[in-house]
Amino acid sequence: MAPALVWQKSSFSGNEDAPNCLELATHEGAALLRESDAPGDVLRTTPEALAGLIRRVREVTP
Repeated sequence: MAPALVWQKSSFSGNEDAPNCLELATHEGAALLRESDAPGDVLRTTPEALAGLIRRVREVTP
């Protein structure tokens, strides 16, 4: 049996019970992202691609 994924909520989500949060997990070297209100929809990417996205968002966000 495969171990359960451990999802971590974004620090921007507010309190622990906040709905509509971005959650992140890792599995077999991949970064997994999901929206807490749609936990079955999971985006799988590389950690490098995710880091690039975060860098770009920070550059263009005032």
